[in-house]
Amino acid sequence: MPLISPAASQPPSSSRTHALTISTDIPEVVGPPPLGGRLRDLLAGKKIVMTGATGFIGEQLLWKILTELPETTPAVLVRRKGSASARDRVITLVGKPIFRDLVKAAGSKAELVDSRIEVIEGDLPNVPPLPRDLDVVLHCAGDVSFDPPIDKAFATNTVGTRALMDAMLAAVTDDAGTLVKVPHYVHVSTAYTAGRRRGMIPEAQHVHDIDYDTETRWGLKLKETIELESRTPERLTRLRRQAERVHRKAGYLTTARDTEQRRRDWVHDKLVEAGTERARSLGWTDCYTLTKALGERVVADVGRDIRVSVVRPAIVESSLKYPYPGWIEGFKMADPIILAYGKGNMPELPASPDSVIDIVPCDMVVNATLAVCATEPQIGKPVFYHVNSGARNPLTFADLYDHVRRYFLDHPLSPGGRGAAHLPTWSFPGAQRVDQLLNTSTKAYQFADMALKVAPRVEIFRRLARDLDKGGEQIAFLRRYLTIYGEYLRSEVTYLDDNTLALHNELDPADLEAFAFDSSVYDWKDYIEDIHCPAVTKPVRRMEELKRRRSARPATYRELTAAKEPGTVLAAFDLDGTVLNSDVIRSYLWAKLPELGRWGRAKEVASLVRDLPGYLWTENRDRGAFLRSLYRRYRGADLAALEDFVDQELTEVIMDRLAPEAIRRIRDHREAGHVTILLTGTIRPFTRPLAPLFDEIVAADLATDEQGRCTGYLTGPPLVGESRPAWLRYYAATRGIDLKASYAYADSHADESMLRAVGNPVAVNPDVPLMRVAQADHWSIVEWSSHSAGSRNRPRGR
Repeated sequence: MPLISPAASQPPSSSRTHALTISTDIPEVVGPPPLGGRLRDLLAGKKIVMTGATGFIGEQLLWKILTELPETTPAVLVRRKGSASARDRVITLVGKPIFRDLVKAAGSKAELVDSRIEVIEGDLPNVPPLPRDLDVVLHCAGDVSFDPPIDKAFATNTVGTRALMDAMLAAVTDDAGTLVKVPHYVHVSTAYTAGRRRGMIPEAQHVHDIDYDTETRWGLKLKETIELESRTPERLTRLRRQAERVHRKAGYLTTARDTEQRRRDWVHDKLVEAGTERARSLGWTDCYTLTKALGERVVADVGRDIRVSVVRPAIVESSLKYPYPGWIEGFKMADPIILAYGKGNMPELPASPDSVIDIVPCDMVVNATLAVCATEPQIGKPVFYHVNSGARNPLTFADLYDHVRRYFLDHPLSPGGRGAAHLPTWSFPGAQRVDQLLNTSTKAYQFADMALKVAPRVEIFRRLARDLDKGGEQIAFLRRYLTIYGEYLRSEVTYLDDNTLALHNELDPADLEAFAFDSSVYDWKDYIEDIHCPAVTKPVRRMEELKRRRSARPATYRELTAAKEPGTVLAAFDLDGTVLNSDVIRSYLWAKLPELGRWGRAKEVASLVRDLPGYLWTENRDRGAFLRSLYRRYRGADLAALEDFVDQELTEVIMDRLAPEAIRRIRDHREAGHVTILLTGTIRPFTRPLAPLFDEIVAADLATDEQGRCTGYLTGPPLVGESRPAWLRYYAATRGIDLKASYAYADSHADESMLRAVGNPVAVNPDVPLMRVAQADHWSIVEWSSHSAGSRNRPRGR
């Protein structure tokens, strides 16, 4: 099948130019045909093939057909998802609350689907054969993101549209190539296909000279071009170095995983950027509206021998009346502004206060679309319908601000149990002022983030990091939202809806209650303050209440369950910073200083301070190299004497620095039949007091000469970073241990790979990078205290 049209099989041509992409010519407006009866009668006995039934508008369209059009058969094109067939997915769909009465009447979800809905398993652009008895094809599927990657936007909005129409025509064409019936193709587009035009936009085909075949081909080809660039040595080097700055301590594989993720993100971002820039170079706001506009041109060209209608909704938000006031699925375009303002996170909006935000309730779009399905437009004369409010019931951004502010003053959000959020006062200073504010905030965030990455591992800095992350998310949200929707906030356009109003006036009086779609009849105060804001804040309030309940719990990690068989679950613990309030440098000083006089101690400390910057630099890059370097200082020490000193003098010091919560947790694991393991890069003598707590202790072993004196080397590489999960996997495989049921406890980002090796990772007093990983992946995060005996338990001289 050709990509778009037969001409598309030719190589891309770079010779074609667009001297004027968007014309100012006055397009021909084709008025709507009369209805002449009730919708249930006009659509009785007809089969409507639908796409997008699992989407926001499609779900309500399906519900409306099943509820109000009992003799109409919806045939839904739904793709398979994993092991769930298309039928399984539709059964799940009708399990949603709005279908409850229909399911009850049918007897079950499966009976409702089997008796009222024809399920077609397929996808766009891979459309299977469609039913030959189809009457209407209603295409309301599509990527509704305003910033899709350019290849996906074209694949969905032009290639997918063409594939659906080709399948429709094949279904109603006989072997001789003659149409056996004339179907009605109804295309749900968007009002914003007008692009960067200003003023009044009529309900007609937009006049422009864009070659959709050429644009589609190049849009799809960009994926290959950008993928190729992402794999060049120069690009990979930059991405790898970025990953190393964040994950170097965690090891090579963790860094490699992040490098690849950064490469994929870079490809995605470049495809989005390419789509945006190409759209703007042709006179459209973004790739979504450009490809939707080109999709309309595909519809007009392919549908020249059939009946075609195009429905162009504006910003679709919660329902006014059906299936109930405020029905909505997910957050739509205006909702992030509303929620951010209610949380106190939207200090300003770079909108023109007198610009219109063209919102229309979802049920009005659904009603209008089904009324369009019941019409019979002239063959080859597409009819366009704007479903919006801006022409006859305009809502400005200043009005929206007033309504939203009043709502939150009366019904404040209470984030985190800290009382009502402070509501900013907007003055609409303009885009440049808001952009300056964002730039200043971004620089402050970056500086604070750099400082926190090297801050001490204490709770106050973790708390500061959490607050900083919330601020960073706010900045990122504002920048992304304003980048995507900035032009819509300052639009100077009015979408005329004469055809839509005329069609509404054609409704039979008996249909006005269930199918009305005149957007001029409702009051914005009632809709925004009493219907829409309560609807979009309801799930947020529910989530905040859930968070408050969770915050009252005494611990954040999961309660232990006994192993089905003893020894089939393990619990691995890091030592320094996790179980023990100490580190390898402090342990070295415990062992070294007591044997020195006053002058020797001063000299040793001075030497250590001199070398400390180098140690820290090395530790930040390679934990193993740092340990090897530090352990050179044990050269000449008597290993047996060191072990005896630990047993006699340091046991009490070490035990006094153990976290009481750690001891309880280790004992809980042992009582549950779990194998307890200590994995540490600390030298083995310092782990001797901990032997009663653990079934296995893996530590660094100092090499000795014939006299038992340390050589300054280790007997093997220290078990740090990514060598720990490798050890765990081998240990588990040889002993029949289930790592998915197992646990691991660590405090450092260097142990991210060890924590990922088990099903129950726990970050204990984590550093800021590990805390962020744990929060992103929903790991348990706990605070374990520890005693510091100070001078009371200072080791005595040997």
